[in-house]
Amino acid sequence: MHRLRTTMARLRPLTAAQSALSISQPRLLAIEGGLRTFKPVRCLNTSVAAEPFLNGTSSNYVEEMYYAWLENPRNVHKSWDIFFRNANAGAPPGAAYQSPPPLSGSSQGLTGVQALMGAQPNLEKLVQDHQAVHSLIRAYQVRGHHIAKLDPLEISCVDFDDTPCTVGFQNVGVYGLVESDLDKVFRLPTTTFIGGSESSLPLREIIRRLEMAYCQHIGVEFMFINDLEQCQWIREKFETPGIMQFSLEEKKTLLARMIRSTRFEEFLQRKWSSEKRFGLEGCESLIPALKTIIDMSSLSGVESVIMGMPHRGRLNVLANVIRKELDQIFCQFDSKLEAADEGSGDVKYHLGMYHKRMNRVSDREISMSLMANPSHLEAVDPVVQGKTKAEQFYSGDTEGKRVMSILLHGDAAFAGQGIVYETFHLSDLPSYTTHGTIHVVVNNQIGFTTDPRMARSSPYPTDVARVVNAPIFHVNADDPEAVIYVCKVASEWRNTFHKDVVVDLVCYRRNGHNEMDEPMFTQPLMYKQIKKQKGVLQKFAEKVIAEGVVTTQAYEEEVARYDKICEDAYNRSKDEKILHIKHWLDSPWPDFFNLDGQPKTMHSPPTGISEEELKHIGNIASSVPVEDFTIHGGLSRILKGRANMVDQRVCDWALGEYMAFGSLLKEGIHIRLSGQDVERGTFSHRHHVLHDQNVDKRICIPMNYVSPDQAPYTVCNSSLSEYGVLGFELGFAMASPNALVLWEAQFGDFNNTAQCIIDQFISSGQAKWVRQNGIVLLLPHGMEGMGPEHSSARPERFLQMCNDDPDVFPKITQDFAVHQLYDCNWIVVNCSTPANYFHVLRRQILQPFRKPLIVFTPKSLLRHPEAKSSFDDMLPATIFKRLIPDEGPAAASPEKVKRIVFCSGKIYYELTRERKNRGMEDTVAVIRIEQLSPFPFDLVKAETDRYSNADLVWCQEEHKNQGYHDYVKPRICTTTNHTRPVWYAGRDPAAAPATGNKKTHLTELQRLVDAAFDLDAFSGKI
Repeated sequence: MHRLRTTMARLRPLTAAQSALSISQPRLLAIEGGLRTFKPVRCLNTSVAAEPFLNGTSSNYVEEMYYAWLENPRNVHKSWDIFFRNANAGAPPGAAYQSPPPLSGSSQGLTGVQALMGAQPNLEKLVQDHQAVHSLIRAYQVRGHHIAKLDPLEISCVDFDDTPCTVGFQNVGVYGLVESDLDKVFRLPTTTFIGGSESSLPLREIIRRLEMAYCQHIGVEFMFINDLEQCQWIREKFETPGIMQFSLEEKKTLLARMIRSTRFEEFLQRKWSSEKRFGLEGCESLIPALKTIIDMSSLSGVESVIMGMPHRGRLNVLANVIRKELDQIFCQFDSKLEAADEGSGDVKYHLGMYHKRMNRVSDREISMSLMANPSHLEAVDPVVQGKTKAEQFYSGDTEGKRVMSILLHGDAAFAGQGIVYETFHLSDLPSYTTHGTIHVVVNNQIGFTTDPRMARSSPYPTDVARVVNAPIFHVNADDPEAVIYVCKVASEWRNTFHKDVVVDLVCYRRNGHNEMDEPMFTQPLMYKQIKKQKGVLQKFAEKVIAEGVVTTQAYEEEVARYDKICEDAYNRSKDEKILHIKHWLDSPWPDFFNLDGQPKTMHSPPTGISEEELKHIGNIASSVPVEDFTIHGGLSRILKGRANMVDQRVCDWALGEYMAFGSLLKEGIHIRLSGQDVERGTFSHRHHVLHDQNVDKRICIPMNYVSPDQAPYTVCNSSLSEYGVLGFELGFAMASPNALVLWEAQFGDFNNTAQCIIDQFISSGQAKWVRQNGIVLLLPHGMEGMGPEHSSARPERFLQMCNDDPDVFPKITQDFAVHQLYDCNWIVVNCSTPANYFHVLRRQILQPFRKPLIVFTPKSLLRHPEAKSSFDDMLPATIFKRLIPDEGPAAASPEKVKRIVFCSGKIYYELTRERKNRGMEDTVAVIRIEQLSPFPFDLVKAETDRYSNADLVWCQEEHKNQGYHDYVKPRICTTTNHTRPVWYAGRDPAAAPATGNKKTHLTELQRLVDAAFDLDAFSGKI
């Protein structure tokens, strides 16, 4: 195919007209004009050569030959092919014809066709004129949007680099045409639908129809799409004459929706003129646009729509699209409203909503979810996609026909936020695709105060969508009918091709960034124009009244009816005394909690499993459960090593993870592990996906062979993204509590490029939005002399965001550990044994509520000979150990112990080795705090009471201003009622996480272990 396209490009070089048009893609021209799957318009006799027609050739016949050749050069005799190629290349009269070589292979010189060219002096012009018309048509398709009337303010500052737009009546000379050609009739190419049922039109009519299709209130960008079928589909939707027609009922419905959208904002402005609400004034057509998308999608079979949007217009969308009760929205404006739910809550224009209702157009039930979102605008994009993917997965919707997503954007954020690009690049990846998202851009043509000329380098804010070949439909938002038509086409596109599409609503922002802001400070000329601008509802109402769609009285009655609805709701809202954030929940789990939203129990069962199950999963982990499957030799040794561990009843880190995953899958819990290179594991320890060494793309996932009726295991390497992928997995985890969703950073410090998701959604999500989430973050962490990058997962940042009080010793009750977990905002652990890692993963699902889990995972411990666990530590009745006490000689004689060294993670193994070398196993107890938050006050108290004569040291390998020190020390002090000081053994404060010099690293390590075991090191210090 590539060879054929290249050949076609060579056969059809650019004409001067095409060069003037700045069309420099001869291959694309070849595809559009020659390489087609459609049948030719006429079937001509390809055996008829050009030479017999030297005299008296009919120009009509030559023209037919030319059209057939445009369809496909093979449609005509070889001599005609050569003739048209030469004529197209500008060969002079008489030199275009060349006789093809005979079958014998002997050559034959040029044979002139002076008689033909003399008899037909206009033949070459005929060819060139038709080619020019074809180029003109293509120019409109490519660049018609440049001169479309998109801006309601008529002040658009879209910058096309001063490139002249070569379309319009005045520019026909660019193509070698003259004014007299306007009334000539030209055959239309098969790559346009402007003719309707006609195959030929006068040039004047061709241009008029192209202007109507591409240069009015709709501008279409699609010619960069490299799929001919998709291009033809879009051409048909916009070029077909009279296609944008609306029935009387459709116009009435549109008017009613415009009234609701506009009057809602006006009602809020009247009642709360001094409150921020981030209203929709200037883009009121957004509401009918969204409702049209939902109507059309419901008609095509969609049952669930998940939406994400920034704060502008959110209250209007909640009221008129999601259909949130108006009194619940209005009561949010009452500053005296008391909070009924725990947590901070959030401002009204950040909240979400879930609602299921009947769609009146399709008469089908549809679920709608508007996701809560912080002011970090586009941060919700991947979250929406993840939740959409999860709903598709759990409902068996493999093509996205029942569940879909809609994302709303602001123009400045769409162009400026990198997460938009990351989200687009997930759109077609097998494990992340949601089979098409409809993006709606509310294009205010301004940011907060920033002019687009200072805010982006591309002409349109939507240009980022071109990277995934998404068609972009620009539309003047002051033309509601054009908006509705574009939204219908966008919905049909998504339903037909299951790919992303963008609707760019070019509008304006009537007020400032918020209702209290003064926009004239920075955009005086724009806002002078806005003040003169007649509202879109008024303009549309005048239009439909003039058309006789409704009467003035009927219009006024409809306005009064909606105003009364708002007023009644306002009066009811005054009775609301308590704010229930649960009413704004966007991801309910109705079968997981009681009716009051509380856990059905506060008991967390043991997390161990039987020895038989451990052996069975271990055997799966060490085998290839597919016949005739060739694995790598090095992997054979790894699997053999796993089998040996199973025989010895021990497991390392990778096998412990396998045990946890396999047992949960067997219990019906879906597991999804995502991140960069997670299938193999960054450190080549996991190998959950086996690759046949002889067959491309043939893989085996042994974890899916644990049990015949198990839940599916999804393990997928992600794109090289943290922000987007973590947001996606967070959204996936929102859909169901009965799934273990894990995101693993390639190295722990990579979490900082996803900090927005961590800060805004994970650590504070429940407090703001009453939204529990059980996502697990696996963050490889450890100081191993490898430099400042990839050493620290920055545990201090996670611990700083924990909500437990360091100065309050909690009341110790039965099930204290479970209640602690329920009250915390997230769980932070640093496991030092495979068994504890196994238990914490299983506890994540077996506990009766969901909290995010942060796991600082090891690197060197993955293969450390001492970092292995016995099956005994994973059997029934065993649980996760929040703290692991010393179990050596020190524990036997606690009264002799002079020092307790508290630590966490892999430093434990360095400390115990040093303790043994120094012969201090009976005088120094080393205690591991495995669960850092919520802090195990009860267990730490038991240990400090046990070793009452010992001084207390916190030892860590991280620098003093990093790691766990600032979190742990005050809590140990609280535990001992500040009666015993807590000394520090570790690295000095530093700006970088680790040194880049191996020798310095070892020196620092030796210094900190020396301090930990020097019993006189802190003598006399206060």
